[in-house]
Amino acid sequence: MQRTFEELVTEATTVSVDGWDFSWLDGRALEERPPWGYQGVMAARMAAATASLDLQTGGGEFLAGASVIPHLAVATEAWPPNLPVATARLHPLGIVVVSDNDEPPLPFADDAFDLVTSRHPVKAWWDEIYRVLAPGGTYVSQQVGPASVFELVEFFLGPQPEHVRRGRHWDDAVTDATAAGLEVLGLQTASLRTEFYDIGAVIYFLRKVIWMVPGFSVAEYEGKLRELHAIIERDGKFSATTTRFLIEARKP
Repeated sequence: MQRTFEELVTEATTVSVDGWDFSWLDGRALEERPPWGYQGVMAARMAAATASLDLQTGGGEFLAGASVIPHLAVATEAWPPNLPVATARLHPLGIVVVSDNDEPPLPFADDAFDLVTSRHPVKAWWDEIYRVLAPGGTYVSQQVGPASVFELVEFFLGPQPEHVRRGRHWDDAVTDATAAGLEVLGLQTASLRTEFYDIGAVIYFLRKVIWMVPGFSVAEYEGKLRELHAIIERDGKFSATTTRFLIEARKP
């Protein structure tokens, strides 16, 4: 039996969005994964490291998937609801979780880590990454690319200017990393398919990924949500394009 707009809204607005686990969307949305398999790449680098730092760890979901943890392992997180989730998940593995506001300076000494990782950082502070890396240390990160899921963003906010659409471009990441003194070892990019199968999935996504539609609330965007609900009911889905890139850089 098809659920009503009101039923889907109630469900999606009451479920917790703590942590960085998107399993609630299973069967309700689909995001094609990049071909490089970030968790496997990260785990391989972790196994070879002696001191690691994971920046903006979320709820620690991906970091916890590493089969080998370095002798010294630290993770940072800024969003208060994620801190107890990450702590409960990572402390039993021997990983220290540090509350940090994701702005320079990082609360660590120079040359402290031979590996720094980050999955989907809000912003990469390249000078700080360089500073805390030991000479010869590496930074490995999967990041959101330009105009990612902008079909959804622009449905709510209207057409975005070109400089906004170009934000998070991988070419800029390479330029900024190089300017900070890092040597870029590799860059891979991907354009991937994302689909939402009900309006509840859209609401959950926008509640969790809060920078997509800043200030999003059902009350503020009820008209657009009803319009999108009708489109999904008619077409069976709402499709968008996700962009991702994997960058690896080394401190000389």
